[in-house]
Amino acid sequence: MLDISELTVIADYFIVVTGDSERQIAAISERVVEELREKQRVRALAVEGTPASGWMLVDYGSVILHIFSPQQRAHVRLEELWSKARTVVHIV
Repeated sequence: MLDISELTVIADYFIVVTGDSERQIAAISERVVEELREKQRVRALAVEGTPASGWMLVDYGSVILHIFSPQQRAHVRLEELWSKARTVVHIV
């Protein structure tokens, strides 16, 4: 999770995760949307991308979840693009 609040107004945090297959990318997206809707009563503002593309984005306004395939994550290098952001949590 990257704290981008000091760098931009588009969001406060990026959460960046990797799904190892199309099925896993879809499952991560579906589960996050479902859990937040049911347990926290928070609805996503937008869901972009597809599991087949290797990238999905779930926008909650101040928090944006990026779900990448390993290939897309290596290609986009989001952490490098936002290298000035403070890392809040890093789980390998």
